[in-house]
Amino acid sequence: MAVLAALVLWTGALGFVLFAANVMRAPVAAVERADAIVVLTGGQSRIKEGARLLKDGFGGRLLISGVNAQTGQRDLVRLSGLDNRTFNCCVDLGYTALNTIGNASETQTWARQHRYRSLIVVTSNYHMPRTLVELSRTLPNVRLIPHTVTPAAFDTEAWWLSPVTMRNLVAEYVKFLPSAARFALHRAVMPFDSGAVATANGGDGSRT
Repeated sequence: MAVLAALVLWTGALGFVLFAANVMRAPVAAVERADAIVVLTGGQSRIKEGARLLKDGFGGRLLISGVNAQTGQRDLVRLSGLDNRTFNCCVDLGYTALNTIGNASETQTWARQHRYRSLIVVTSNYHMPRTLVELSRTLPNVRLIPHTVTPAAFDTEAWWLSPVTMRNLVAEYVKFLPSAARFALHRAVMPFDSGAVATANGGDGSRT
């Protein structure tokens, strides 16, 4: 029993190290255009970066998913840095998502409504693996192109020595495991396009 417990702990620790090393690499930037862009809320930098991608023509429309009900459009226009004309024309706001599963459901509805086949996904670096897992589950035939944003408070050089960074990484890893298990179960019973998630260099493959 002790050996089994030690094996589980060792496996979990190794998995965390691999997870953390993966997400703390240099930011992944979208290098190709997509039908549209989706930003998962959780920081001003995510919204600003999604708006920049829209302005630079990387996608034709932008969804900001998981907007707080208390946040008005005027606040989001200010945070995005977009002019009112561009915002009113090409930005959609999702208010129903309360977590990453909700983000995936909200994005699924929006993407199907517009018949999008490719999306640039903008979220924090530590949040990207779980985001791609959940979106791949709800949108198996949509190409997902990751674009990560590193929080200003994160220590990217020596993340293992930073209490703030380590706390966020551990919490996210714990959340990622059940998402990965759900995805594996879903993939076992449903067809899946393995090329739906783009790698950092623009090729095909899974980042999770």
